[in-house]
Amino acid sequence: MKSLKNLNWEIKTGIVLILISFIIYSSVYMIFQDAKSVFFYIGIDLAFLPLEALILVLVIERVISNKEKAMMMEKLNMVIGAFFSELGTDLLKEISSFDPDIDNIRNNLKVAMGWEERNFSESADIIKNYDYTIPLNNDDENSILLLKSLKSLLLDKRQFMLGLLENPNLLEHESFTDMLWAAFHLTEELENRDNLDKLPSSDYQHLSLDIERVYSYLIYEWLQYMEHLMENYPYLFSLALRTNPFDPDAKVEIN
Repeated sequence: MKSLKNLNWEIKTGIVLILISFIIYSSVYMIFQDAKSVFFYIGIDLAFLPLEALILVLVIERVISNKEKAMMMEKLNMVIGAFFSELGTDLLKEISSFDPDIDNIRNNLKVAMGWEERNFSESADIIKNYDYTIPLNNDDENSILLLKSLKSLLLDKRQFMLGLLENPNLLEHESFTDMLWAAFHLTEELENRDNLDKLPSSDYQHLSLDIERVYSYLIYEWLQYMEHLMENYPYLFSLALRTNPFDPDAKVEIN
């Protein structure tokens, strides 16, 4: 038989509470000498136990769960912020500069101080339906320069992205995880091509699709992150506005 010292704290606490309850009921009986009333109230208390359990599960547990989820999402937003600081914003600048239709959505991505939830919601709907097109051509020097630039950037930040995937909180943010996987896939595609200057036309079309996939995920996650900053961190939001990759007039210096 285990001694009390070897029992875990839950069992110890249970034993102590039972003893306290026994002492209280015994004291009530000794004072009023009415066993019938004591057992009556014990029965009432026992009858209320299921309701107490219901309140504990449905109310208190829900409050605790929501608080833990909020804390987890806050940590996740810190991870997302680190991603855009280290890699995401630069990726958006590189890819959007090669988007021939960027002017069609630029105004929807020029986030401003006066934006409200309605503005973010409208912009999110527009970019979800946007036709992402990154045309690459094997006889276009700019296409080759874009591929080389993306390859250098992604390979340089590979370890950083791997570190992000080790964060268990990412499981709660499916779209951000999908974006990371898309970026990893593009990284591997580019890494396994030694000479980006001499690729068949079909290969450029394949790489275009990979870049478009990353691009679509990036824009959506960036817009969600900007809304988070606006609501919670105005000083970080101010810097994000001044480094907006979609605003050609954005300047980090404050005039």
